[in-house]
Amino acid sequence: MTSPTRKMGLPNIKAGRNGKPQHSDGFRSSHSLRTGICLALTFVLCFLASTVAAFWTDINGHMHVLEPISLTQGHGTPEDIYKGKTLNVLVLGQDTREGKGNSVLGGGGDDLEENHQSDTAMVVQIAADRSYVNVVSIPRDSIVNAPACVTSKGETIPARHQVMFNSIFADGYNQGGDVNSAASCSLAAVQSLTGLDIQQFVVADFNGFKSIIDALGGVDICIPTDTKDTYTGIDLKQGLHHLDGTQATEYARMRHGTGADGSDIMRTTRQQYLVKSLVNEAKTVDIYSDLPKAYRLTTTSLSTLQLSEGLGSFQTLLGLGNSLKHIDTAHIYARTIPVEEWSQDRYRVVWTDEADTIWRLLREGKPLTQANEAAESASSSDKQAGNNHDVQSDQTSQGSTRTRGNGSDTGDGTQSPSASATALPKPDPRTGLITMPDKTLIDPDTGGIVDPDDGAIRDANTGQYIGMADRYLFATVCAVPAQR
Repeated sequence: MTSPTRKMGLPNIKAGRNGKPQHSDGFRSSHSLRTGICLALTFVLCFLASTVAAFWTDINGHMHVLEPISLTQGHGTPEDIYKGKTLNVLVLGQDTREGKGNSVLGGGGDDLEENHQSDTAMVVQIAADRSYVNVVSIPRDSIVNAPACVTSKGETIPARHQVMFNSIFADGYNQGGDVNSAASCSLAAVQSLTGLDIQQFVVADFNGFKSIIDALGGVDICIPTDTKDTYTGIDLKQGLHHLDGTQATEYARMRHGTGADGSDIMRTTRQQYLVKSLVNEAKTVDIYSDLPKAYRLTTTSLSTLQLSEGLGSFQTLLGLGNSLKHIDTAHIYARTIPVEEWSQDRYRVVWTDEADTIWRLLREGKPLTQANEAAESASSSDKQAGNNHDVQSDQTSQGSTRTRGNGSDTGDGTQSPSASATALPKPDPRTGLITMPDKTLIDPDTGGIVDPDDGAIRDANTGQYIGMADRYLFATVCAVPAQR
């Protein structure tokens, strides 16, 4: 599935809070943040445009990107420099114990002090017309082929075959000695594996994620089942909870205890769920009546982000955010890339053929909602091809024809419509799900089957987790009004 891509320059990331940014043709950076927050932050910042001028001098002092920035030469609305273009962003969650707060949130230990792993990777695609956002999670335990990459020391790490996806980040850090190298290798791998043109990135850490959520004032999450994990320390009863930064980070990280099955795949669906909840929370921020909160959120965000050059300008983020301010969160389409158990290790996964469909849609700049339609179309074509073969092979010596397949035999060589061609019921306007006659819940965006108890969406073929029915959880388990 590897696609050729053009050679990428090394992302210019400076590890450590005191590192000054370097400059290159491709990238310029600031500092770090935890998983998925780039997406939520984009929506948060779009509400700050009318207040930024009053705080500009101090805010600019919080930025790690040292480049001249002006506010559109006046008081106009910041322009989206990517207007009319599809924007792809790679979001990497860095599992590190270095830096303020990371050892507390991540858990300490002598063997973890120098740990630099990537426990989360999301490809975030913002549509050219800003009508929707695609979010595709790549499980860290995916077995993939990694292309060669170059560290910040100028050393080449050779191509590797059948390696865990998160090891690409770790190898880059171990051999290059910095986040520069880790992000560069991860970016090269995702481009090679997906065929996507990805120029922008965000690297995240535990403490940055916590700080952003605290600055936002916390986030509402509907917990579908009692959830307790002694490793992270989270302990929540079923129902609606307003989580602070620490609790939300623990919820994003947990894999064990009740409410989890120990898999990284299930964790990715929770992280997608949390990101969408953060976007909803950000849209409730009233910058006109709560200027201190808006200011605190802005300065915290800019001092904890580690961004590529194309996102490293405050004005760029404002313009992009402003163009997204009216998006409906129901049009944020999130799913985990389809996987199945690896034949050589049941604790590892490989991408299924359906992954090709997902990446093709993103390459074509189309919403993930079309993935289910594409899969059904492909399946229908395969079945029709098989039926045509059967028709030819089953011709009798008398020249009569008997048709086999999903449809019924009409006796004249044609078929009646199959059950799969029957129109599905319409989705419930509150939950967004389809209820089949047998009461099975179907997510129309992915075609996945939804667990009515915890809202988890599973692939209908492999049974693997691919998403979380967030609207369903808020509408049913927690009975939150539909304005979410």
